[in-house]
Amino acid sequence: MQRPRLNSLLLASTDPERLHAWYVAALDPEEYSDMDGYRLLNFGGFHVLIDTRADVTDKNPEPGRVILNFDVADARAVVARLDGMGVSWLAELEDRDGSLFATAIDPDGNYVQIIQISEAHRAAIEQRQVTGDREATMLGATKAFSGFSVNDIAAAKAFYSETLGLRVSEANGMLRLHIVGDRDILVYPKPDHTPAAYTILNFPVDDIDEAVDQLTERGVRFERYDTIESDEKGIAGGAGPRIAWFTDPAGNVLSVIQEG
Repeated sequence: MQRPRLNSLLLASTDPERLHAWYVAALDPEEYSDMDGYRLLNFGGFHVLIDTRADVTDKNPEPGRVILNFDVADARAVVARLDGMGVSWLAELEDRDGSLFATAIDPDGNYVQIIQISEAHRAAIEQRQVTGDREATMLGATKAFSGFSVNDIAAAKAFYSETLGLRVSEANGMLRLHIVGDRDILVYPKPDHTPAAYTILNFPVDDIDEAVDQLTERGVRFERYDTIESDEKGIAGGAGPRIAWFTDPAGNVLSVIQEG
């Protein structure tokens, strides 16, 4: 028999329109809409539904009974956005052994916890899920990540966020590229930076011609190599997958690749 799977939560409110608008502005759901009279918010596949009920008050009298936890990539940025909305805080942002926690209060008095789990804590959780009670090896609980250097952090941030459209955060003079699949890449400044002599990032695409056209319109120049035959757009094929190389402002080599 298939086990039950929790995939949604209903928030009852005397003013669902106001509450729905607050969550949209505060936490930027992937999707929001009306569905059969419900206000629907999609947060990473988990749905929050908001509806009117006659048996609730304007303010939640026991908000500690159910707390909405939101896992975020940049807690400080989320807190800053909420501060700009004039949100009241039950608990200000605090660092708990590398992880960041804050608890806001929504317009109906519900508690909304903002959580940014540290890399070490997230890796330990994942390792426990895999190993159960078995003791992890020395690096078994470490979530590894890659990194590369650039000579200009500001130029790199503009390129990766604006030109390539990646989600980028900045802290301590370094960048993190937030790649699909919950894998971050560290970008750090290096005064004597030398561009990598290999492709540091490959971006799989469904239609490489379309991807090359869009990037060209954004000012990207595609590389051509004497030893590799390519078409007028700079797309190489041959016996392997179609691929086109380009560089970031620091000269590091990237590619778009159409597999299959």
